[in-house]
Amino acid sequence: MKQEPIVLTGGEILMNKQIEFKKVTFFGDAAVLPNSSYYQTAYQVAKKLAKMGYIIVNGGGPGIMDAATRGAESVGGKTESVTFYPEHATGFEGRYLSNITDREIKTDNYIERMYQLMEESDIFLIFQGGTGTLSELGTAWVLAKLYYGHHKPFILVGSFWRGVIGAIHDKMLIDAKEMDVFKIVDGVDDVLPAMKKLEEALNKVDHTHCRHCHESAFMN
Repeated sequence: MKQEPIVLTGGEILMNKQIEFKKVTFFGDAAVLPNSSYYQTAYQVAKKLAKMGYIIVNGGGPGIMDAATRGAESVGGKTESVTFYPEHATGFEGRYLSNITDREIKTDNYIERMYQLMEESDIFLIFQGGTGTLSELGTAWVLAKLYYGHHKPFILVGSFWRGVIGAIHDKMLIDAKEMDVFKIVDGVDDVLPAMKKLEEALNKVDHTHCRHCHESAFMN
């Protein structure tokens, strides 16, 4: 949540802002079935967050995305989807007819859809997935680095992520700030406390005289 900036003489911006996460995007595999532990975890997380008043956002497909919608709906929560209807991307699952959300934003292609999912939300939850999920992780990560201090953080859900991130950290050139924009959690009950810690960290950033707070896309 952003408060309006006060423009001082000479164009300097004085920003008094308080971050409050309201929208949460779910990323993860489209192929997992309802009896999968990954599906059930996403369902329970969405249910818990929606009950707390968070808006649940996803890509409108099956698998983790469907779990997010259904979990939120089970407690009367609000849902949004960002979709596209592929003609030539034969490897993409497309819109899942059973994943019906309160609001749908239609885009023209996969890249636009991914960026719109990130622009629509305040924080991202990333579950088990394949190459599509890896692309979403990489994009969320680099945007958090580019806009560090104003960034949208993410949470990796599942203990397996420790090995994945450990290998990336050890084998690639990842700096301290890049390791500061996310948290890894083991299960359903760990997600909300992690969100609160990331929210608290962002609210400790001093935005007085900030020249970037007036920008909006991909920033908190």
